[in-house]
Amino acid sequence: MFTTLISPADLAAHLNDPSWRIVDVRHDLANKAAGGDAFRQSRIPGALFLDAETQLAGVHTGTNGRHPLPSRDDFAALIAQAGIGDDTQVVVYDASGGMFAARLWWMLRWIGHDKVAVLDGGFPAWQADGHPVDQVALDVDASRRLPGPGATSLSIRPPLVDTVDADAVLANLTQPAFAVLDARAAPRYRGEVEPMDPVAGHIPGALNRPYTDNLNADQRFKSAEQLREVFSGVLAGRSPQYLVHQCGSGITACHNLLAMEVAGLSGSRLYPGSWSEWCSDSTRPVAKG
Repeated sequence: MFTTLISPADLAAHLNDPSWRIVDVRHDLANKAAGGDAFRQSRIPGALFLDAETQLAGVHTGTNGRHPLPSRDDFAALIAQAGIGDDTQVVVYDASGGMFAARLWWMLRWIGHDKVAVLDGGFPAWQADGHPVDQVALDVDASRRLPGPGATSLSIRPPLVDTVDADAVLANLTQPAFAVLDARAAPRYRGEVEPMDPVAGHIPGALNRPYTDNLNADQRFKSAEQLREVFSGVLAGRSPQYLVHQCGSGITACHNLLAMEVAGLSGSRLYPGSWSEWCSDSTRPVAKG
């Protein structure tokens, strides 16, 4: 069972295993059609596509962030429709160093499914290592269908991950019980630029650990030892539960959560609404620098 990362070679060895499902979540925050377009052109054989905007996020209210979580029931129904059952080994990949794949990894753990791993290096690594690629072009309708065995039974189990909401983060400003770790790039954290949200800056007191620092130059994850050294330094002797992860909309924060899991540091929490939810309320304080 793979529960954090899987190498292209290990996935290739199970490519035709009927108890495995491969999910393509390639996406581009600046071009929301890019992931589906890429999937229609080429993909790992047998993969299905799930869209980060329309399928892996809930209803936007304008105050709950850019990628709010769907209900656990709705998400579990989608996953069951994709042919993923209680005993299915899921492998998720993207072309962004695991940025979007980590989000689905976290969401599956959120409904209690632990047999899920992110393809280390994603589609570029799969290609670079010489593994087969399905290049039969699909039309738009075909890419939206969920291929494979069809709907199956999936139990919603107790979550393997935990969250905090905006109220808890706000209360933490005056009665600190945890540290917030921001996964965005440093210029966004400092409030020097803001390409996605209407307000620049960060949650007061939040620390910064860009998710890209989890990766080597080839976009594969650093070793467990390297990651453990860095995150242990952030924890400074505290338990992993001390950290609450956030980013712009709850996506790249999951990359830091995955990195900590790879490092053997389990138990940190996610603030799903993240900065896009936080800054939607002008009464919440904003820090810069």
